[in-house]
Amino acid sequence: MIRPAEPADAEVLHRFIVELAEAEEFPGAVTAQQQDVAEALFGPRPVAEAVVATVDGEPAAFALYYPTYSTIVGRPGLHLEDLYVRAEHRGSGLGRLLLAHLADLAVQRGCARLEWWVLRTNDPALRFYRRLHARGLDEIEVMRLDGEPLRTLAAAGRPTAGVEHRS
Repeated sequence: MIRPAEPADAEVLHRFIVELAEAEEFPGAVTAQQQDVAEALFGPRPVAEAVVATVDGEPAAFALYYPTYSTIVGRPGLHLEDLYVRAEHRGSGLGRLLLAHLADLAVQRGCARLEWWVLRTNDPALRFYRRLHARGLDEIEVMRLDGEPLRTLAAAGRPTAGVEHRS
């Protein structure tokens, strides 16, 4: 069964996020806390959504996603941030079921795309996605500002005397 995540799921979602990072040998520690997940999904200004797949009433997998927008096609999209199936349920079809659920949600919402990122080192996931006919994008390089470079650029964009900034 796949169902929308509820506030009571914040603890299990956080645990799954940590398990996912460990399984992928993701570089760097997970710094998100359970409260961060709860705030992002269920706070006053939710920025993401999640669904939980259960087996015999127990959470076995999840997908966390958020809306995007393409100026090129003039339509919204969905970005899959995390897809995780606990080790004992891998190969059972839960991953495919979660992706099919998100694809259906994207179609229902009028989205032009369902997109996600995959670590280049995650060969099992890459094989799985390619079997679904997902394609890699050679024309895009993922860029990121974080830490001190993010703060430095932010400081450079702050208003100075006599200069007006509008958001």
